[in-house]
Amino acid sequence: MTDVPDTFAAYADGREDARFTDWLRARSEPDWTAAVDGRFVRELGTDRIDDDAFRRYLEQDYAFVETLTGTFGHALAEAPSMAAKGRLADFLGTLTSEENDYFERSFEALDGNPDADPDATTRAFVDLLERAGREGGYAETLAVLVPAEWMYETWATGVDSRPERFYLDEWIELHATPAFVEFVAWLRAELDREGAAASPRRQARLDRLFRRTVELERDFFDAAYENGNRT
Repeated sequence: MTDVPDTFAAYADGREDARFTDWLRARSEPDWTAAVDGRFVRELGTDRIDDDAFRRYLEQDYAFVETLTGTFGHALAEAPSMAAKGRLADFLGTLTSEENDYFERSFEALDGNPDADPDATTRAFVDLLERAGREGGYAETLAVLVPAEWMYETWATGVDSRPERFYLDEWIELHATPAFVEFVAWLRAELDREGAAASPRRQARLDRLFRRTVELERDFFDAAYENGNRT
């Protein structure tokens, strides 16, 4: 968090059109860069990732996706307008149909286990999502959903080449489609509005939730190599 003010008011001072989500992202460094430009993403984008590492990653992601779906459902219930509820409902449809189909085909190809037990990082992530929804409102839920989705959009749209293995290529494509990019932009705008209007105390809580999510995303990628060598 080099030279990043610890309050949004200080960050916005002297900046035209300062965005709350830009402040949160800057506050999350160096974990943000370590996740979106780390070993896992580099090897995925260049088709060099080991199948066992990617299988472990997918198994943990699948163990996590049910809670993620529930968190989006909570955001839908708390959303301040019917338009916002509609956007969230549309994305929930994607999570429960297109993405689930991808998991089924990929597990078959990789001999993966859709019932794998969650590891420590996944359990911590599940706990964070559940607490954000249980103890907070719309803004708190967005503070964990935005970094989770924004980080994926960031690394996926930054991949220059595409892998030959379908389960790698389609995983990138799912998070680089124009529809997903547009949805992430919308999510960010929602948190920008909610965060800027929040009290300083609540803004600090949103900052903590955002940074913890980024930290866990970094750990989530690293955990794929738990049985191999890390760099």
